[in-house]
This record gives sequence, structure tokens and C-alpha cells, in this order.
Amino acid sequence: MKHLYAVLFFFVCTIGFSQENVESNADIDGLKLYPNPCTQHKVFIETLSNNPKQIAIFDVLGTQVLQTTMVGKELNLSRLDKGMYIIRILENNKVATRKLIIK
Repeated sequence: MKHLYAVLFFFVCTIGFSQENVESNADIDGLKLYPNPCTQHKVFIETLSNNPKQIAIFDVLGTQVLQTTMVGKELNLSRLDKGMYIIRILENNKVATRKLIIK
């Protein structure tokens, strides 16, 4: 039984370290997400480069509720209910994750 636990531990550690990528874990330079909490069903996302961004929003259970590509600075959230969400922003192979609250 100890061998099974050792193999499982090794397997989990191997998967965890193999998925680590320094470039993709780097935060996006100059990222601004406002207003947060959001009250008017729109938020603004700005970065230093302001390139197109891939946006994914997840609810607290981890279910993806919105996925879009954003070219400007304004993101419409009128399709989302009030609550707490996690927003993932991908720009130039850099990823940032933030908490987003909609009131």
C-alpha cells in the first residue's frame, strides 16, 4: 500500500511541475481592472500594451460562464448575475487572474 501512495505522490508532483511555465505565469504589465465591484454591468480592463485579450470568467464553482476576445477596454457583463467570479485575462502569452464582484 505504501508503494501505491508513493507512486501517486510522484505522479501528482510530476504533473504539477511539468505544467509550470514561467512565461505564462507572469502577470500582465500595468493591468488595471475597474470598477471592482462592478455595479453598472461593465468593467474596464487596461494594460500597458492594450493588445487584444482573451477573457474567461468562472463562477465560484469553477464553471466557465463567459469567454470572449476583447479588443478595446470595455467588457460588457450584463449576461452575468450578481455574485463573485474569477476573471482570467490572457494577453501576449501572459496570464493574470483576478477576483471580480458584480453587485
